[in-house]
Amino acid sequence: MKNILVSGGAGFIGSHLIDRLIEMGKNVIIIDNLSTGLKENINKSAIFYKRDIRALNLKQIFQNHEIDTVFHFAAQIDVRKSLNEIEYEIDVNIKGSVNLIVNAAKYGVQEFYFTSTGGALYGDNNVLPATEETEVMPDSPYAIDKFTIEKYLESFKRLYGFKIFIFRLANVYGPRQNSQSEAGVIGIFSTRMLKNKKILVYGDGKQTRDFVYVKDVIDAMMTIYNKKVEGIFNVGTTEETDVLTLFEILKEELDYKREPIFLEMRPGELLRSALAYNKIKKAVGWKPKTSIEAGLKKTAKWYKENFR
Repeated sequence: MKNILVSGGAGFIGSHLIDRLIEMGKNVIIIDNLSTGLKENINKSAIFYKRDIRALNLKQIFQNHEIDTVFHFAAQIDVRKSLNEIEYEIDVNIKGSVNLIVNAAKYGVQEFYFTSTGGALYGDNNVLPATEETEVMPDSPYAIDKFTIEKYLESFKRLYGFKIFIFRLANVYGPRQNSQSEAGVIGIFSTRMLKNKKILVYGDGKQTRDFVYVKDVIDAMMTIYNKKVEGIFNVGTTEETDVLTLFEILKEELDYKREPIFLEMRPGELLRSALAYNKIKKAVGWKPKTSIEAGLKKTAKWYKENFR
């Protein structure tokens, strides 16, 4: 049986995907440098390489294993960090991704699945929810990086003929999200509430995001994987949830007694974001199943059980 390579497989979304692939009986190879991924997320049935996607010896993994599919998650994903450390951002998210793509093309990979970004790519666009046809207006180096790799993949598809599948994700949340490194507001709020620390809200708290539960995201990816429908697909809920609503739901779930502290809005922060999922629904029948209330309840339960 041929192998599936997952970059960033010790991370939040990648580890959930690997669990699903293992359940399906697939042979999975993980590469992760553990800069933000966690050892405890690694499925023991997968082959693990502690390796950076920028490494010159990345080719050895392709030489040693017959890989026909790549899922690419590894990235520097903190939007604010991308503004302050742009050289590092480019090195990881563009050079590292291109290194992976070049090796995939050279060693006969047939399918390449890439996790791009939705909200950050469309920016503060007047069209909500944004569709795949909405004008791309990236407001951060992170979003520019993701769009650049989308274009690299389109070029390599023409040059080398492998199939490409691109997921423009909304704000993914759920169990295993690393609040220390991934800057997910739900993870940050949950861990700080459990530690009874103050909660900082930047701006008035009315800025919105489209929050999609991680298991729904994996369902979307696996549906595309099983049906082999190529293209660029938004994966979101179309619904906007503001930061204060998140705060109030998590406050109740985690029995937090304090009120938030409001600070000035940070540069590069979007005011509103929501993604339409009509295209993927029409293509393969996927739609999100988990409401924000149900998803936050499950997420809060996981943080309580795994809090340390």
